[in-house]
Amino acid sequence: MRRSLLGRIWPNATALVLFAAFAFPVYWMFNTAFKPNGQIISEDPVWFPTSPTFEHFSTAVNAENFWTLVRNSVTVTVLAVGLSLLVALFASFALARMRFKGRKGILLTFMVAQMAPWEVMVIAIYMIVRDAEMLNSLVPLTLFYTVMVLPLTIITLRGYVAAVPKDLEESAMVDGCTRLQAFRRVIFPLLAPGLMATSLFGFITAWNEFPLVLILNKDDEAQTLPLWLSKFQTAFGDDWGATMAAASLFAVPILLLFLYLQRKAVAGLASGAVKG
Repeated sequence: MRRSLLGRIWPNATALVLFAAFAFPVYWMFNTAFKPNGQIISEDPVWFPTSPTFEHFSTAVNAENFWTLVRNSVTVTVLAVGLSLLVALFASFALARMRFKGRKGILLTFMVAQMAPWEVMVIAIYMIVRDAEMLNSLVPLTLFYTVMVLPLTIITLRGYVAAVPKDLEESAMVDGCTRLQAFRRVIFPLLAPGLMATSLFGFITAWNEFPLVLILNKDDEAQTLPLWLSKFQTAFGDDWGATMAAASLFAVPILLLFLYLQRKAVAGLASGAVKG
């Protein structure tokens, strides 16, 4: 009985500790965003703001080029996720269904590309974009963000395509469908969990990316929201209230998307990793 009770307690206790460790910084960020300046710089920590204020959110929203940067971030992120899903759909189908020379080598290349740190290639990427005269443009950001999320997207969706029985596809082709029609009508609807998981990963990656846009886009109107977070400074130092309000606004889309997709996204990543 004691062993059984201990076996139930320690996993739950570990989960609670981990939850507190990960949730506390998020709580403190939102908490600080609502505090008056006096409570932010107080020597004694203020766990709950006694007089919440929206002044910091007003400062963040009224910052120069805020809505332009929102538009840039949304445009780059949505296009990158959409392009990666489009390419990955056809690539994953080819890798799962077709047999050709070099297929395993391509899969290995995708895995290595996923593990490689993009920061070491920033200088080379900058030289390529500079020589193409496309600095301060959203097009290179969109293309490189697409390449960033493409390997994991292909690997995950390949597992889902491989998990669909070939008999379903063959039956559709016997009934008169072409291979493309069979893919669109039979396989594609079954890939919904995988599409949600990979789109969530792609959204987080493109939405949070900082080093590349810092190097490629120097003009204020060509930047994205991650750079906007670093600009809340005054003559006396950082404006922590406005910084935390800006960070909260920046995190809200990711939190909402994750809460909406969490079950299917987690199941999608797990299933795509073990099938095929």
